[in-house]
Amino acid sequence: MRPEETFVRVARVLVTGASGQLAASIVQTFADCEVTALTHAMLDVTDGPSVQRAVARVRPELIVNCAAFNLVDEAERRPVDAFAVNAFAVRHLARAAEECEAALVHYGSDFVFDGTADQPYDERATPGPRSVYASSKLVGDWLALEIPRSYVLRVESLFGTPAGWTGRRGTLDGIVSGLLEGREVAAFTDRTVSPSYVVDVAAATRHLVEAGAPAGLYHCVNSGCGTWHEVAVETARVLGVAPRVKPITTDNVPLAAARPKYCALSNRKLVAAGATMPPWPDALRRWLAPRGRGNPSMKAI
Repeated sequence: MRPEETFVRVARVLVTGASGQLAASIVQTFADCEVTALTHAMLDVTDGPSVQRAVARVRPELIVNCAAFNLVDEAERRPVDAFAVNAFAVRHLARAAEECEAALVHYGSDFVFDGTADQPYDERATPGPRSVYASSKLVGDWLALEIPRSYVLRVESLFGTPAGWTGRRGTLDGIVSGLLEGREVAAFTDRTVSPSYVVDVAAATRHLVEAGAPAGLYHCVNSGCGTWHEVAVETARVLGVAPRVKPITTDNVPLAAARPKYCALSNRKLVAAGATMPPWPDALRRWLAPRGRGNPSMKAI
């Protein structure tokens, strides 16, 4: 951790894609700042002139881009839309950020890798996208990094929706709902991930920017990794419900877009910059503890 006096507090923050769960945590994390949070209805990031006008009006010191086309299978059918949001919109934001001398944070994806590794990917690993979605995210990484004051934070398997969340729900939300309702949930035994708790991602984002960490590419995930089946079983344990988890493999499920099987990311560079990223089971407990049913035993209910 750098000495406290090296921190420079951000005063004005512009958040795009503000209707998502990550954006909600970003807004909360920067609550003591002047935050302008814009949903897609308020700002279409694919419209370059609109982006330029919005940034010029707000004059932010920091732009945090949470806008994304993250419908992985749909992207195979809508490649133009995927690239418009995940890639070319990032160029609009980067140019606008540079014009107003703001820093830019953009979130990338683990899908940029081909999934053939046997240890967590670090920032030096060579990408190998296998889908339209993955390719569009990789181009977005490149375009964000064209300006000197940009941070590209690759995240994966985001979770952390608050109770009563009405927005788009992620994989873990579906697992939690099924387990709490006593249903059997299916989970991949051949896909290894490093889950990312949005609260921790948001905290790391603020730390990097305000601590003056070097700009560039970081893998921003909670520490450790596990298969989706292991994550689901741990989720049942934390909730205190029966681990009714059906093991499946990617070969059992017809998917339009290929998924990388091993996509765990190493957060060593991020941690070296002073950001605290607890193990994913710890993050899972912090998220789910209020929803548990008491004694987290493994016996059936």
